[in-house]
Amino acid sequence: MGVGLWSLVRFLHVTGAVLWVGGQLALSLVVLPLSRRMLAAEDRDALAARVGRRFGILTGALFLPVQLGTGWAIAWHKGVTWASLGEPGYGRVLATKLGLFALVMLAAAAHGWAHAKHRPDLARALAVASLVGSLGVVLLATALPST
Repeated sequence: MGVGLWSLVRFLHVTGAVLWVGGQLALSLVVLPLSRRMLAAEDRDALAARVGRRFGILTGALFLPVQLGTGWAIAWHKGVTWASLGEPGYGRVLATKLGLFALVMLAAAAHGWAHAKHRPDLARALAVASLVGSLGVVLLATALPST
């Protein structure tokens, strides 16, 4: 019994979403809190900027193309059209996931801006919003294949 093409595409889609959110969680809940405790303020800020920039590059170069490519392929395979995005079932779940994904990307970008402008309370709120939204994206990604 072999693995079919569509099983592989769904696996890549869900795994990509999980790895992306896992990376966000690791940075937000492990790396940055440890840097706050262990590094001087200027070193901590430099580390946060470098890590954030690299994660952003990784997101744009790997996670985003994988999510968009596999998501498009699954939607095509399921027969989703622009008109069906508003209908119950797969189309509506996909439209919700795409909208939430766009909001998460905006929150993550705004987090970087707030951090660069030395607005820690706003940066923290945007980081939490991005994480919560990311978890929603993963839940929707796992729901899509079964819809």
